[in-house]
Amino acid sequence: MMTVDNLHQRQLEEAARLLEAKDYRAAHAVCIEVLTADPANSEAYHLLGILTAEHGNHQKACEIFDRALAVDSARADTLAHKARSLIALNHKEEAVRHAELAAAAAPEDALTLDTIGVVFSRAGLHDRAVSFYEQAVSLSPDTPNLHYNLGAALQFIGRMDEARAAYRQAVALDPDDARALTAAVQITRQSREENDIAALEAAFARLKEDEDAALHLGHALAKAHEDMGEPEKALIWLAHGKARKKQSLGYDPVTDQRLFDAACRTAGFASVKGEESAEPIFITGMPRTGTTLVERILSSHSEVQSAGELTDFALCVKRMTGTPSPYVLDPETLAAAEDIDADALGAAYMQSVQSTQKIGGRFIDKMPLNIFFAPLILRALPNARVICLRRHPADTVLSNYRQLFATGFSYYNYAYDLTHTAQYYAGFDRMVRHFAKNLPADRFCEVHYERVVEDIDTEARRLLDFCGLDFEPGCIDFHKNASPVATASSAQVRQPLYRTSLDRWRRYRPGIDEALKVLIAEGCLPADALE
Repeated sequence: MMTVDNLHQRQLEEAARLLEAKDYRAAHAVCIEVLTADPANSEAYHLLGILTAEHGNHQKACEIFDRALAVDSARADTLAHKARSLIALNHKEEAVRHAELAAAAAPEDALTLDTIGVVFSRAGLHDRAVSFYEQAVSLSPDTPNLHYNLGAALQFIGRMDEARAAYRQAVALDPDDARALTAAVQITRQSREENDIAALEAAFARLKEDEDAALHLGHALAKAHEDMGEPEKALIWLAHGKARKKQSLGYDPVTDQRLFDAACRTAGFASVKGEESAEPIFITGMPRTGTTLVERILSSHSEVQSAGELTDFALCVKRMTGTPSPYVLDPETLAAAEDIDADALGAAYMQSVQSTQKIGGRFIDKMPLNIFFAPLILRALPNARVICLRRHPADTVLSNYRQLFATGFSYYNYAYDLTHTAQYYAGFDRMVRHFAKNLPADRFCEVHYERVVEDIDTEARRLLDFCGLDFEPGCIDFHKNASPVATASSAQVRQPLYRTSLDRWRRYRPGIDEALKVLIAEGCLPADALE
């Protein structure tokens, strides 16, 4: 005879199956039926929390997970999923704490272990994430996504051969896993004798209606043709891959120009006393301009640690302004920042970083978008240093267009079109020139990528002097630095300096000429750049 407990267990097993099949309405109905009969059923609350999180309502999901934890506070799976919702809400400190609690509960299922790894990865703790991904893979070796997550974490900490093997295993399990196909190609040199072009083209033909898959595969094919010295084919594949995503996003360049204007106005905010800490070094600029290279040079110093690309400063500004807009960085929030208590902002940022990163002493925050906050940073942390990377305008535009950014990150939506990218660069250039005129030169410094590549000794010494650090030979041998790199440059910066990326734009003409015309019209390039 079936007991009530057995009935509820079977119902919840069915709810879990329905949830996995994305039949949310039916799964919700089963959970509610169980809770009507048993209001203290933690499993029903757990499943409802996951369902709510999958609909993007992470605040409500946390409340539901808390109801499950009120019944059973040691549920590792609920703690892990709550941590994932907390990281989605940008509550990094709380997310890490819940992930640690989940880990301490010694989970034995692959999903929970993978979820803990995801939380640590998104918090920038890639070393910490790897072991959880490895355990997840060992428990569920036939799940492609687990291999992909493991590969990404391994890549970030420099274990490239193992990362490549993990990506290849994900593809072996699912030939249509566009992310894994692309990731493997991005860290594997392609040649005419040995390449993945046939597999990539076949996958593109199958998946071209899926805008995200097409985007990944187009970038992978472009990279393969670049490796083989075929830039014209690379541009063709980039256009093919980006087309559907570009159309669905409907990007308007005016949106970013308003953001640049708002950032420029912050340079005039009244200077007030802020947090006195001189520990942070902010490395900013447009992506793919040498930010990771400079990070590696400075983090090779014995007194400096890298905290990775942090969102902490932007989140502190957003919370303290309380603006109702859905974005962390927008003109409304920048304008409202004039009324922020600078000392409180600086203190909040330092507390946020130190609580999650466990860092003491000098550290690097390498979030490129922090360039928009440069005046606010130096207002809240007047003894901090802000470094802004600069690169040849045409190479900057090309490198951003070539970069596969996270599809859910709207701040790089300009990069789906070459002319939009050129317009974005012009706005960025105008903003940085304004900052350079109005911010203190002993706290705000422009660094040119080309100069670092051509004379690393001189530029490294200049950077160290700017940061108040003594010269150490290890800063020149940055490629020996073993700390994690969670950026697109994770493979390149583990090699000595190379000059092949200088003046790369010339090899892509005439395919990029329309973008060059925009740069000329905006005064970013001389009129004879097309000659």
